Amino acid sequence: MITTKHFGKTADGREVLAFTLHDGANLATVLSYGGILQSLIVPDKNGKPTDVVLGYNDVSGYETNGGYLGALIGRFGNRIGEGKLVVDGKEYRLFLNDRGNHLHGGKEGFNRKIWAHKIEGDALVLTLVSPDGEENYPGTLTVTVVYTLSGGELRIRYRATTDQKTVINLTNHAYFNLNGEGDGSILDNVVRIDSDEIVPTNDTMIPVGGFRKVAGTPFDFNEPKEIGRDIGADDPDLKRGNGYDHCYLLKNRNREFLEYAVAESKKSGIRMRCFTDLPAVQFYTGNGLAQQGKTIRYGKRAAFCLETQAIPNNVNVPEYAEIFSSYLDAGEVYESVTSYKFES
Repeated sequence: MITTKHFGKTADGREVLAFTLHDGANLATVLSYGGILQSLIVPDKNGKPTDVVLGYNDVSGYETNGGYLGALIGRFGNRIGEGKLVVDGKEYRLFLNDRGNHLHGGKEGFNRKIWAHKIEGDALVLTLVSPDGEENYPGTLTVTVVYTLSGGELRIRYRATTDQKTVINLTNHAYFNLNGEGDGSILDNVVRIDSDEIVPTNDTMIPVGGFRKVAGTPFDFNEPKEIGRDIGADDPDLKRGNGYDHCYLLKNRNREFLEYAVAESKKSGIRMRCFTDLPAVQFYTGNGLAQQGKTIRYGKRAAFCLETQAIPNNVNVPEYAEIFSSYLDAGEVYESVTSYKFES
């Protein structure tokens, strides 16, 4: 079941709707603004409803604060080095909004758009048309994102087409704290990530080639461990990100829909199993959080993100594009699916 209500208006007067997906014990609220996952309420080990995602109580919070909390990200999630993009021999310069690089779609990414909507049974279908030249990307891109909630599983399906060759790297930027949104720290959340390699970066967090084995490093989450155990280790890549803000290359290379990570809170007993058919995930530990949220002021490491995607900057690094290229040709269909399944 999906219910709809008025959430507020943007500063320029556009109406924002909130859609709440119900599956009995669980509730997920998604906004028409940015396709934002505004809340995700699941029962803890004692049956207490617990909101496990960070966010804001009004539209203004999303408009005026950074961090992309809960938002759909596009056209290109994560970073493109120096905003440089070449398509069929023509160079495009993209907006630089992160240390001289292009981040999360630029000045006004998909996270700031009002998405068209329709409800099809228990599915919320959001649609956005990004015109040719928006943020200096080539091609008119039509994107559909479908949210469903069933049996404690929030599933996000992405589909996109273009009328001329372009690039795409869609993701959702939900911030999770399995202790509860108002807990303030995820250092005791336990995480396992099915990955043997991360993608190292330069000083501005841009992957420029190569891979790094995680074995014997603070980046190894193949066995479950608390996020805070190694986050302060003396490691150059870790220091560069001021904590975890790194792309993990997943072992799934065949576009199968498989479990790639599990996260758990000992406090709440809430367990989150993560699935995707994409080859990589950005693991981010909220190192830059500093804003007033729904119930508390969010500080550094108040939440973590698992952003499924193609490898950042793959448009400029052929060895990354060989694993999964973000280039999309006219007539070609981009599709992917990611989900989070909750247990307690």
